[in-house]
Amino acid sequence: MAVYNETVMEHFMNPHNVGEIENADGKGTYGSPVCGDMMQITIKVDENEKITDAKFKTFGCGSAIASSSMATDMIIGMSVEEALELSNKKIVEELGGLPAAKIHCSVLAEHAIKSAIYDYAMKNGKEYAGLEGYDPNAEEDHHHDDIEEE
Repeated sequence: MAVYNETVMEHFMNPHNVGEIENADGKGTYGSPVCGDMMQITIKVDENEKITDAKFKTFGCGSAIASSSMATDMIIGMSVEEALELSNKKIVEELGGLPAAKIHCSVLAEHAIKSAIYDYAMKNGKEYAGLEGYDPNAEEDHHHDDIEEE
């Protein structure tokens, strides 16, 4: 039986939104000391606070690349506030699941998105409830236990 489902493999083999947005409105970089993966997400935000584009660069395993690809697909077209509500659990659900040992890859994507929005908010003097108490440099527990194994 395959470790990864078709959706994960598709996003790994043919990732969407790869690259970096020039003159991005927000840029978030996050790495995991647990696995060594690094993820950067850049976003473009319009005057209505909608994310019109998102790109990623990820150094990591297939799950990290697939999580980045899916997460950027998901936030394009969302408002900044909607994107702040995107959880790693929703990313995993959209991917159709990840092996338990790879759940932390979706956490990286969630954190990198938040970091990009934090950067956008700081540059533009904006405040969002979803960023309250958020520190982009804080170390987090990368192994969230809130997702059941299938």
